[in-house]
Formats: sequence, structure tokens, C-alpha cells
Amino acid sequence: MDEYTLEELADLNGKNGKVYVAYRGQIYDLSNSYLWKGGIHQGLHDSGRDLTEIIDEAPHGPEIFTNFAVVGILKK
Repeated sequence: MDEYTLEELADLNGKNGKVYVAYRGQIYDLSNSYLWKGGIHQGLHDSGRDLTEIIDEAPHGPEIFTNFAVVGILKK
């Protein structure tokens, strides 16, 4: 499985076609989600980031990530 640093993850923010986010050390590919078009979710959250700390602000829980492929892990 690929490893990504926070800097590498930041480049996967939807501007190059890939929309990735991290949650609890795993990297998820949200590129095919209509809710993340252009790398922004609901005008509130940017992709290319670790969402672990802010998921509690969402109207859904982290179970939403089960709908998406894990494509890597976040390198510490």
C-alpha cells in the first residue's frame, strides 16, 4: 500500500483530478464522489487534508468512509 506524507496528500486536492483525504491514518480516494467535485465538500471541507480532527463537525460519522477505497496510509 502506498504511503503519503501530509505534503504529498496536499497535492491530491482535486486540482489534478484526484481527491484524497486522510482519516485515522488511512488515505481514501473520494474522486468519484459528486459531493467532492473540485476537491471541496459542501463548500466547507477541502480535500488533500487529514480530516481526523474535524469529522465530529460533520452531520455524519466516519462510517461514510466505508463507501470509498483505501488507497494508502498516512506516513508519520
